[in-house]
Amino acid sequence: MKKLSDILVGVSAKQTIGNCDIDIADIQFDSRKVAEGALFIAISGTQNDGHAYIASSIEKGAKAIVCEQLPANTEDGVCYIQVENSNDALGYIAANWNNNPSKQLKLVGVTGTNGKTTTATLLYQLFRSFGHKCGLLSTVVNYIEGEAVAATHTTPDPIELNALLAKMVEAGCEYAFMEVSSHSVDQRRIGGLEFDGAIFTNLTRDHLDYHKTFENYLKAKKRFFDDLSPKAFALTNLDDKNGEVMLQNTKAKKCSYSVRQQADFRAKIVDDTLEGLTLTVGPHTVDVPFVGRFNASNLMAVYGAAVMLGKDGYDVLVHISGLRPVNGRFEAMRSPEGFTAIVDYAHTPDALQNVLKTIKEVLRGRGNIITVCGAGGNRDKGKRPLMAQEAVNASNTVIITSDNPRFEDPQEIINDMLAGLDEKQQQDVLTIVDRKQAIKTACKMAKSGDVVLVAGKGHENYQDVQGVKHHFDDHEVIREIFNN
Repeated sequence: MKKLSDILVGVSAKQTIGNCDIDIADIQFDSRKVAEGALFIAISGTQNDGHAYIASSIEKGAKAIVCEQLPANTEDGVCYIQVENSNDALGYIAANWNNNPSKQLKLVGVTGTNGKTTTATLLYQLFRSFGHKCGLLSTVVNYIEGEAVAATHTTPDPIELNALLAKMVEAGCEYAFMEVSSHSVDQRRIGGLEFDGAIFTNLTRDHLDYHKTFENYLKAKKRFFDDLSPKAFALTNLDDKNGEVMLQNTKAKKCSYSVRQQADFRAKIVDDTLEGLTLTVGPHTVDVPFVGRFNASNLMAVYGAAVMLGKDGYDVLVHISGLRPVNGRFEAMRSPEGFTAIVDYAHTPDALQNVLKTIKEVLRGRGNIITVCGAGGNRDKGKRPLMAQEAVNASNTVIITSDNPRFEDPQEIINDMLAGLDEKQQQDVLTIVDRKQAIKTACKMAKSGDVVLVAGKGHENYQDVQGVKHHFDDHEVIREIFNN
């Protein structure tokens, strides 16, 4: 139980009807979960409008309502709080309900199109290697110290998010590292959280099915930095053309990283092979089992953030040398026949371009690249032809296949991808709807020294078909092929 007045700290009310000096037993924005004594927050969502469920929530026992539009008739004994934006209010309410856990942790958020998962996960690994208790909120999995908690969204809803952060505090965590998606910023899921730092990785085309325009997508990312406090740090990637845009209006301490130009935290790539990178950072040289310029960039984000959080630069490099790649992020597997299979989550044109460019740079013409890729159903259709173009432009052979078709016909998705190619390219590309068969075919074609890139799913262990998630893991398929 908590006093309603305490739960509403930080919430800007336009109008209040009723008594705020009442006890609240629970907070909910899903009317189906409302029970006796609850506070119901009516959210105008993308699918449903919570305002339509105010009456039913009161029937279930809700004692207070937060809403943008007051109902025509108000009930006696119920407190109504009218706000400008219910999503904003929900963030503060969820934080207050859980005793503001973000204020009891050093919380760092990572945003960008690509590299969020790797950067957040490596920070979690790094600070644990220093001996700190830490939490992680990521696309792949959430961790409360060493305990894994299944992840359903890149950034959970405010109630779940604050509950997870509260469990981290309870477990004695000092630090928490989290991915911050553009959706979560736009929908105010991170409202009420106090960040000690923010990291920007890069920005390319993604999620335009939701944001509609690239400018809206950019603004959502930038807002995260605009809302930081002067006590926080804002660390940006100078190698991305939008890197400095993120810092334009932030009140946080500004800092930068790069692998191409002068920055506060700069790395130079000495060597890059399929076994790993050799980097120089200041006067020091470090070997890491990560491949490619984009991973050098991710590691500099990790290095910079650690230094901004008070760690000694040399000590950070020592610990970085012991880190390992994140599940499904440029994971290399060597076959008995001498070719390499790489599993990567690349599911945007830019991510695919980066991965293929990295492979090409490492191979230096000494082997062929065979790419297996697809595009997800019920998502941004505009990137499908672009994905095919990137694959064809940088590969010797391309096999287009199925990748979470959801409620669309997989062949229609493949046709959308093929539409980005000219007639000659379409003739050269193989299309195999069955993803397992596509991977098998690629491995059969590969010779010693070649690279088979299996892109799009990475850490995912399912195929989403007609609303049903069927077990499917690219790693397992490849291992099975290698063993046979």
